[in-house]
Amino acid sequence: MKACSIALVLLCLCEYSFSNKGDYKEKFFDQYIDHFNFVSYGEKTYKQRYLIQDRWWREGQGPILFYTGNEGPIDEFADNTGFMYDIAPEFGGLLLFAEHRFYGKSMPFDPEVAFTQPYIGLLTIEQAMADYVTLITQLKIELNATASPVIAFGGSYGGMLSAYMRFKYPNIITGSIAASAPIFLLTPDLDRSFFFTDVTQDFAKADADCEDRVRQAFIQMDSLASQGTSGLDQLSVTFNLCNPLTSNEEYRHLQGWVRNAFTVLAMMDYPYKAESFASLPAFPVKVACGFMTNAADVIVGLAKAADILYNSLPVKCHNIFQEYVECADPTGCGVGPDSRAWDFQACTEVYLPAGTNNVTDMFPVLPFTAQIRTQYCQQQWNVTPRNSWATNQFWGRDLDRASNIVFSNGDLDPMEERWGFKHYQSEPSNSACQRWSTSPRSQGS
Repeated sequence: MKACSIALVLLCLCEYSFSNKGDYKEKFFDQYIDHFNFVSYGEKTYKQRYLIQDRWWREGQGPILFYTGNEGPIDEFADNTGFMYDIAPEFGGLLLFAEHRFYGKSMPFDPEVAFTQPYIGLLTIEQAMADYVTLITQLKIELNATASPVIAFGGSYGGMLSAYMRFKYPNIITGSIAASAPIFLLTPDLDRSFFFTDVTQDFAKADADCEDRVRQAFIQMDSLASQGTSGLDQLSVTFNLCNPLTSNEEYRHLQGWVRNAFTVLAMMDYPYKAESFASLPAFPVKVACGFMTNAADVIVGLAKAADILYNSLPVKCHNIFQEYVECADPTGCGVGPDSRAWDFQACTEVYLPAGTNNVTDMFPVLPFTAQIRTQYCQQQWNVTPRNSWATNQFWGRDLDRASNIVFSNGDLDPMEERWGFKHYQSEPSNSACQRWSTSPRSQGS
């Protein structure tokens, strides 16, 4: 099973049906390695993957519907996208999905060195967007589509990119649909403690007793852990761990593993069965609360709730160090190159939420402060976050000049509740921006 980071599961545009799986052609584009330094790599290129589908396209007349790839293989996003396929026949649109550099098959360097310095330094939002506009510009020429408008689509981090593409390249991008795009997340002055508070509120709304039962479960877990080996062994059995817990450090990791499960369930609280990245039931938060409130032993209920995510692809036992990897994303990373790339981005331009405090949220005290993040990033990547840069580069909350962007938001997504456009208090003047009400398709994020 693939562990999920925050951004990996926020797919408001995407999750609906699987009738479109594989409905595209895979191609590769010779993309510049470095768009902004003419000396470093000159004319050297790498193979950027993109997916294209032209079944409904009115050549030279219809729009290009362009998906700004997120932090993962582009086929996973294309296979779970519904909205773009829904509207392409109506508008005669060409579907184009571009893969983000350093993810999937779009590696500028050999994987053996790609995640070392100086190569990893070319993993930036700016370079990724330059990839996208270069690809679009060339394909428009090759497809005789120079007059076709380009509408950018994306969800979560991809939604941020779709909005930024309109900000930065209005000459290329006619408009954007940014779903669950936490664009204010990159403003450093925001209170980042609200994320897990909102996760807690999602469960409290589903069942009035759920939050208290979760809190009780963590208290009882602490009591068992304090007993030493016997208590840790009991927890290991209850949570069906492949290897028994042997230390307080491993117990702390188990707490983070459980917290991550509840976080993902909140972010994927769709009103129908979900199959993107994990197989989940409809309304998984309500299902988890059912386990919590009906269990005679709250720790057993907590284990069953976590299993909704981690056992969605049945496993014999849980390796918590593979299913949940601590990183610069406090909800954890997975394993493999994609997760390493996301970890680096979380150490540079993508400033993610804080940890938990057990006061405003129902989870154990697992802090992740700016200082902890800086120390981690210096040790892991030898980089120091520069949080003010994103505000200067990507406008922060100063959106008065933004135009032709639709920010679609759900009511349950904890990422969107605090850091999305829905909390922007004044409509941009001279703007076509709008906020629309949530439909069943996007209810979960």
